[in-house]
Amino acid sequence: MPTNAMRRLLIGAAVLAAATAAWAQSYPSRPVKIIVPFAAGGPADNYARFMAQRLQEALGQSFVVDDRPGAGSVIGTDVAAKAPPDGYTLLMMSNTHTVNETLIPTKPFALMRDFVAIAPINYSDLVLVAHPSLPAASLKDLIKLAAATPGKLNYASSGPGTPYHMAGELFKSMAGVYLVHIPYRGSSGARTDVIGGQVDLMFDAVTTMAEQARAGKVRALATTGRARSDVLPDVPTMAEAGVPGYEATIWLGLMAPRGTPKAVVDKLNEAVSKIVNQPEVRQLWAKQGAVPMVMSPEAFDKYARDDVAKWANVIKTAGIKAD
Repeated sequence: MPTNAMRRLLIGAAVLAAATAAWAQSYPSRPVKIIVPFAAGGPADNYARFMAQRLQEALGQSFVVDDRPGAGSVIGTDVAAKAPPDGYTLLMMSNTHTVNETLIPTKPFALMRDFVAIAPINYSDLVLVAHPSLPAASLKDLIKLAAATPGKLNYASSGPGTPYHMAGELFKSMAGVYLVHIPYRGSSGARTDVIGGQVDLMFDAVTTMAEQARAGKVRALATTGRARSDVLPDVPTMAEAGVPGYEATIWLGLMAPRGTPKAVVDKLNEAVSKIVNQPEVRQLWAKQGAVPMVMSPEAFDKYARDDVAKWANVIKTAGIKAD
């Protein structure tokens, strides 16, 4: 027979569970902030705004995007980590975060310790582009040019640890060439300077650079997925063009400060999953080169942890350093 103390504990647990469920049912009852630790105009910002609008329609409350770029996502992420774990502050994260777990060990937070996974959103390939003035019509031409002039060519990124940076470092390691990394505060500035000819090269998301490539403002040398991109079908993959085994993508997801009620996490996961599964969303994103991702919070947690381990191995093996 249960003791009086045990009965009180059971009753207390039942009351707490009922209260949490009731609170989650009314969530959100005020505006929700989505912190984007990247500059405006890049994939994270664009898809955060897309999701904010759809979540507002689905849950009947405002979702507001708050761009907090800087330090390769560390500044904005730290703000999110310190927010109350009540479901009213979310983090738009990417594989920049899983890379930074190893690349920037002195951060004031730890991703998988201080955040809880909500849901992934999508992934897309990158594309390596060059300013048209660069005397390299193909990836093999670029490798030959870089090998003949070590340290003379440079590539832009949106900051240390970002997918654009890591794609460049992976290319350097696998192709055996040396390029100078020029980190920017965000992808928009990097993109502008490559288009303007101030920087030679950039790995950028297909979703944002394909239009510039089609317009001839940059030369697309290769995409970074396992198969050719439907958005740039005439552009070979890195593996096809001269770097066998190369693969790099950018993926996005939502997290919340650790301690956010599971009922709220589950409610957000359900809403996000329904949005990215909508046929019109899948069709729209396919035209942009983005592929929807759907996972439970538990599966997304494992996915993120596995990505941390994957990039830790790449960084240590290649000797990659944060600039």
